[in-house]
Amino acid sequence: MELIIKDALAALSQVILGKERQLKLLLTCLLAKGHVLLEDLPGMGKTILSQALAQALGLEFSRIQFTSDILPADILGVSVYDKNTGGFQFRKGPIFAQVILADEINRATPKAQGALLEAMEESQVTVDGESFSLPKPFLVIATQNPHTQMGTFPLPEAQLDRFLMRLALGYPDPSAEREIILGMNRRALLKEMKPVLTLQDIFKLQLAVREVHLSDPILDYVQRLVHFTRTDQAFVYGLSPRGTLAMVHSAQAWAYLHGRKHVVPEDLQDVVPAVVEHRVCGSIDHSGHGGMSLSRRLLAEVNVVK
Repeated sequence: MELIIKDALAALSQVILGKERQLKLLLTCLLAKGHVLLEDLPGMGKTILSQALAQALGLEFSRIQFTSDILPADILGVSVYDKNTGGFQFRKGPIFAQVILADEINRATPKAQGALLEAMEESQVTVDGESFSLPKPFLVIATQNPHTQMGTFPLPEAQLDRFLMRLALGYPDPSAEREIILGMNRRALLKEMKPVLTLQDIFKLQLAVREVHLSDPILDYVQRLVHFTRTDQAFVYGLSPRGTLAMVHSAQAWAYLHGRKHVVPEDLQDVVPAVVEHRVCGSIDHSGHGGMSLSRRLLAEVNVVK
């Protein structure tokens, strides 16, 4: 299984250059059965990264372009009257895929954003009182532009909390950017990518991640981290139980990704910024980025050993 993971990382690294940590965190989200929010400027490779992941893993891909006029039915699907049967037939929307790219999610109204809540939490959607299961595995990769850009709506806290991690790709380093300039078009490389994992491989990896051992000292460290967010005066509110589970499951997946069958403190420290920063608030912060300094404070103030 470790070889399969390395093959997947190698395939993704051919398309997205110089972003090994972000690629590992993205695979961590998949192994932990979570969803990821990619936030960055346009043109940084967010869309290509999503397509490359689906291609490398052999998963069905669907892209939903969020706009100010998109409706929930455009995402979930709609019931259409069939004159031949005299009844309504449900036509599935683009949400019925294994990897969903919710592109520029913060350009849609909160009503449209909320259409993803049930899908992300329960892997199903409900239309006209009837529930429909979504394919497995199910991964939502949402991209959003910086809030300073025109025509954006901030994601509500309930929506943010559904994302296991929030990541940013950032600018490429000079050597990677030189290779991008001189090399083949990234989209052309997508056409040459071959799947390196099967569905059974992914399911086995997800099951193996949940078996990664959590020792009592690690659980104590997790609880001290969570308790600090709930009691320290720098935090307006702390992590919820969902946030606690997100931290634990991410650390298990990160440990497995690095060939360990048990979680060490460094695994938690590596994933905490991506897991915590969009879930905590230190002041009235309309940008939604107040958690960056808080995550640093959290790791600095909470000792690994009591």
